[in-house]
Amino acid sequence: MAEAQTENQQREKVRELIKDVKTTVMVTHGDGDKLRGRPMVAAGLDADGKTLWFFSGSGTEKTEEIAKNDRVLLSYSDPSSQNYVSVSGTARVVRDVAKQKELWQETMKTWFPDGPEDARIALIAVEMTGAEYWDSPSSTLLHAYGYVKAAVTGQPPKGGENERVSFSGS
Repeated sequence: MAEAQTENQQREKVRELIKDVKTTVMVTHGDGDKLRGRPMVAAGLDADGKTLWFFSGSGTEKTEEIAKNDRVLLSYSDPSSQNYVSVSGTARVVRDVAKQKELWQETMKTWFPDGPEDARIALIAVEMTGAEYWDSPSSTLLHAYGYVKAAVTGQPPKGGENERVSFSGS
């Protein structure tokens, strides 16, 4: 039986699961009840361990949507290792050239050819308020075993680890 994790261990597990996933889907609130998702690449995680940073163009639909409703969802998926994470948070649009320089990666030139001081850049800071993760065994052998076990016993196999994590008060 797995030992229960502390909240700090669960938070660290979330950070570990998302750190190597290159692209997340950021979901914002559009007009009315519409939810809008788009791929985004995280530029960094603050030392506080709960603020994620993203580069965006200023004056885009997503920055306007965040200005109207700051609640966002980030969806991370790593099918090769069977790890999935959803992160709830509050977002804010930030104009900070020093932070842009700190987070700058050369690949950003694709979207912002004038570099980190480009006036068209806005940063989106997402403070994580909660998360849920699914960390499943990824081995083909384990999946085959689970299939056989389900066929023989009629019971589905254990799906791995699933936890809800709070980032409030951390």
